[in-house]
Amino acid sequence: MHISKTDILSQKPEVKERKLRLRWLIALSVLPFLGIYTAFGIAPQTVTNDIEIATVVEELALPSDLEVTSPAPVASIYWQSDRIRRDDSVASVLKRLGVKNAEALTFLRQDEIAQQFTKALKAGRTVQAKTDEQGQLLALEYPLDVDALLTVKLVQGEYQAHIGAPDFTTRQVLKSAKIRSSLFAATDDAGIPDAIAIKFAEVFSSQIDFHEDLRKGDHLSVVYEADYRDGELVKTGNLVAAELVNNGKTYTAIYFQNDDDKPTYYTPDGKSINRSFLRSPLEFSRISSGFTLGRFHPILQRMRAHKGTDFAAPIGTGVKAPGDGVVDFIGVKSGYGNVIVLKHPNNVSTVYGHLSKFASGVRKGAKVNQGDLIGYVGMTGLATGPHLHYEFLVGQEHRDPMTVALPAAAPIEGHNRAKFVALANDVTDKFALLATSNTALLD
Repeated sequence: MHISKTDILSQKPEVKERKLRLRWLIALSVLPFLGIYTAFGIAPQTVTNDIEIATVVEELALPSDLEVTSPAPVASIYWQSDRIRRDDSVASVLKRLGVKNAEALTFLRQDEIAQQFTKALKAGRTVQAKTDEQGQLLALEYPLDVDALLTVKLVQGEYQAHIGAPDFTTRQVLKSAKIRSSLFAATDDAGIPDAIAIKFAEVFSSQIDFHEDLRKGDHLSVVYEADYRDGELVKTGNLVAAELVNNGKTYTAIYFQNDDDKPTYYTPDGKSINRSFLRSPLEFSRISSGFTLGRFHPILQRMRAHKGTDFAAPIGTGVKAPGDGVVDFIGVKSGYGNVIVLKHPNNVSTVYGHLSKFASGVRKGAKVNQGDLIGYVGMTGLATGPHLHYEFLVGQEHRDPMTVALPAAAPIEGHNRAKFVALANDVTDKFALLATSNTALLD
């Protein structure tokens, strides 16, 4: 396409006109912004005169019934605690506790009850005293022993002393130990009290020989009750539950009391760990003559059946009931001397002969529990030396006490079952806690 110079020149007036219209349009668009800028520039300067400032003072009258008084001083009362030292006297203890009034010292030395404080000063025990800011003794507490607390108080200007049972906080303690050499070495390392360790051994004695069966690496766990006073351990209580892992096998015992039975230990599935019968009614003895249908009698000098077991023991050795029962006979029988016959459940009877005497409170018809003392070893009747003659009968038939199958204790049944299951689940959870924590204290 060809464009000539004449064509180009003919367009210039039109271009100039369009540029002029565009300039006016831009000028009109900018005007509002210029107005805003002008407003911001002028508005702050519109007030040019100074503002007059004046101070006004005015008295206010207080209501006539409003009384302003100073706060009453607060009396300072102090409770202090200290431990008795080996060379302490009553005076030195009171001095450390901040007690300054002589009347308190005089009372502790002269009052018949308060004198127990002087007589029972033992190193290591904790004494607490309450005093005011002048050092006057207001109260004193001191444990005389585990179950007796001496309390001294200032009442209406006079001191009074009283001995009563202390307030304990009972908690459940959960601990575990690893066997490296022996049971008691392990419990000592874990801080488990001796009383709990002994009970632990008793509970599992029918399942474990702690002299022969323990292996290095075995471990045990216990839950037991402990009484605390002011955060300090005062005494240990009952063994609530115990667990022993021996050579890879786990043994668990849970303490539980049926509504109509004495407390005992059960496995988690409700079977009694305690045997319904002890094998022997004597703890420490030796068998001097066993059960046999043909024995030469040393006194009668002829063959005669010996339908029991003789345990040789010193005169006066305690004889315990091997199982729960009722006294069916107590007295003297020819040949047996002083004898006791007990009737047990499941048509079982036991006989105890040659006793030196009977235990206090044992009489015909009396109920006895497993482990109760019923008499003492002697040599009454036909006996050549001190020993206990022990017989075990099922119905009217004699059985060898050392080999007879002992009856099992009854499992948990009936409405007690639900309570036990809840307890067993709680114990299981606590032992599971020990998988991640060696020692824990549970409220």
